[in-house]
Amino acid sequence: MKIQHRESERHVLTIVVDNEPGILAKITGLFTARGYNIDSLTVADISDNHTVSRITIVTSGPPSVIDQIEAQLDRLVPVHRVVDLTQAGPHVERELALVKVAGTGEKRVEALRLADIFRARPVDTTTESFIFEITGPPDKIDSFIALMRELGLVEVGRTGIVGMMRGPEAA
Repeated sequence: MKIQHRESERHVLTIVVDNEPGILAKITGLFTARGYNIDSLTVADISDNHTVSRITIVTSGPPSVIDQIEAQLDRLVPVHRVVDLTQAGPHVERELALVKVAGTGEKRVEALRLADIFRARPVDTTTESFIFEITGPPDKIDSFIALMRELGLVEVGRTGIVGMMRGPEAA
C-alpha cells in the first residue's frame, strides 16, 4: 500500500502575544524543536501601552503540520490568539525591501525606468548607485530583484511579510 503525502503549503500565521522578554525565543524555539522552518518573521508592538505585540510568521507544511503548529502556539501562555490568514479567507500581504543597484549609462536609465514601472522609489541616489524602496506582495518584490540583478544589483534588505484580513473585522 502506497502512502500519499500532501504537498507542502505556504501559510501566513498571525500571533497576538504579551509583549514580554523571551516570547519570541519561545515561539521560534517551538519551531526549531520540531523541525519547522520559518520563511519570514516580523514582530511589532500593536498597543498604546506597549503590552501586546503581533508576530507574523510565514511557514510551509502539509495541512496536518500547520494544524499542529497552530495548536502548539495556542498552548503557549503569553499567546492571546493565533490566526492562519491563509485559511481564514481573503487577506492582504505586503513586504518592504530596500534594493541597492550600481551602474552608469544605459543600465542606470533602465534601472530608473523599471523602478518607475514597479512603483519603487529612489530613497538614496549617488552618481554611481541607487537605493530603491519597494513595497508589495512578495512575488512583486522577487520580480523586481530579479530584473535588478541584470542591471547591477549590489544588496537587498527585506522586512518580512505582514498580513491582515480584508474587511472590517480583526483577525
